[in-house]
Amino acid sequence: MSTKILVIGACGQIGTELTMRLREIYGGEQVIASDIREGNEEVMATGPFETLDAMNKSQIEDVCLHYEVNEVYLMAAMLSATGEKFPKKAWSLNMDSLMHVLDLAKEGKIDKLFWPSSIAVFGPTTPKHDTPQHTIMEPTTVYGISKQTGERWCEYYHQKYGVDVRSMRYPGLISWKTLPGGGTTDYAIDIFHKAVAGAHYNCFLSKDTELPMMYMEDAVRATVEIMRAPAEEIIERSSYNLSGMSFTPQDIANEIHKHLPDFSISYAPDFRQQIADSWPSSIDDAPARKDWNWSHEYGLDQMVVEMLSHLK
Repeated sequence: MSTKILVIGACGQIGTELTMRLREIYGGEQVIASDIREGNEEVMATGPFETLDAMNKSQIEDVCLHYEVNEVYLMAAMLSATGEKFPKKAWSLNMDSLMHVLDLAKEGKIDKLFWPSSIAVFGPTTPKHDTPQHTIMEPTTVYGISKQTGERWCEYYHQKYGVDVRSMRYPGLISWKTLPGGGTTDYAIDIFHKAVAGAHYNCFLSKDTELPMMYMEDAVRATVEIMRAPAEEIIERSSYNLSGMSFTPQDIANEIHKHLPDFSISYAPDFRQQIADSWPSSIDDAPARKDWNWSHEYGLDQMVVEMLSHLK
């Protein structure tokens, strides 16, 4: 049977690029993009699109049956900083959408499911350096709480019902194709837009706040690779640690200075500083590298060159 994929949240920060990559691999007609609103021209023009509310199970089921979908990528979520402003709304969106697709898989209506977790599952009591796969979590944001809960449900549905669900804990993701989407790590996207525009950047985190990050190209590739790996290689059915690089706002500013000497930055930490302080500064992703041969390609210097060249 041919692979037929539904991407829920296809117009978001990751969803847009993931949809286009999947269409390159499987063909435009095989990948159905869906979101609560229409997406960019490229997403709309290269394959089917359905307006879909991730919190409406019957809508998801109808689309899956209509297109004979066998794989779902659930990318719809409310991110960390936005979630703190609307905690109950974030909880409902992040949890209800996951339960809907887990139940569809349990009922045999889809064969395989990808759901992204995040470094937000970790908290102030988590070891900050080289955070291991299995460790203390205790998240302090509603986003992190929903992601940790989601991990437990994924593991439960796999063990109890044999659902083939796969997941990774994304670090902060950096892309030139989409604008910042309400995440605490999104300063690392905004900074490039300001730099290329010749504008001063006032960073909402302190200059020495080190966080795990990843260039979007690596994140999309990791997502495709974990879904294409044989089921027996996927040992962790909660979510895999995933690592690319770690840096501070000062590190990234220094790297930008090498290309744009006039770029200026200042620091005015706001409520997002407390969120960032609760997260790890670096991640140990040895299980992902061992189980399904994950390896990242982009470091800080390459990523800065790519971002500046594309945004210019």
